[in-house]
Amino acid sequence: MDLSTTYAHVVPSETRATYHHGALRDELVAACVALIETEGIGAVSLRRVAREAGVSPGAPYHHFADRSALLTAISMQGYDLLTATLRTVKDSATTSAGALRALVEAYVRFAAEHPAHVHLMLRPELAEPHKHPDAQAAGAAAIAILTEAVIDAQRDGTVAPGDPEPLVGLIWALAVGIVTLWLDGPLESRCAQLGTTPQQLTADIGVLLERLVLGAQSPPAVGKPR
Repeated sequence: MDLSTTYAHVVPSETRATYHHGALRDELVAACVALIETEGIGAVSLRRVAREAGVSPGAPYHHFADRSALLTAISMQGYDLLTATLRTVKDSATTSAGALRALVEAYVRFAAEHPAHVHLMLRPELAEPHKHPDAQAAGAAAIAILTEAVIDAQRDGTVAPGDPEPLVGLIWALAVGIVTLWLDGPLESRCAQLGTTPQQLTADIGVLLERLVLGAQSPPAVGKPR
């Protein structure tokens, strides 16, 4: 059954006024984000999101073909927000090593502020980005900024020249690892035991990363002859 056809003619009183002035798509996305944050991704269906948004059950089909299309829209929104954040952080850094540290901290901070988005960004099988080329491009944009930062560090001699991908992968894995441990793992309880917070631990890890990057280029110490 073609639900988009079935619900093509809805009774105006069944939808909010926003449906008629073009804000329905944004409202559905916002309702879905709120639902994921409170009940998890498993609670999401187009019918449930419609109810949360206060519109008719068929209204979402005017904008989203199915559940994965809605989840993809949220994932893309997340990547757009993340890319803008990372660009600002990178361009504001005073040193290339400081930029690498700041990008890790910014990604973790973004995940804490946008957990629903990040859950979907890290679970492509739910959003099915392979069906949406724009989603793949959105995800690549964030990695491109990290790659730029590594290449900048290579150009000014902060890190060794060569293929930037190993260091890009290392920093990417570090950031995603912290986020995963925080959102879905024991990081918060572990930090409580240690008398710190995930935010402070992330900052400490960022400082350590910067020192390691700078230290990797320091000449080896010459010991006294024995």
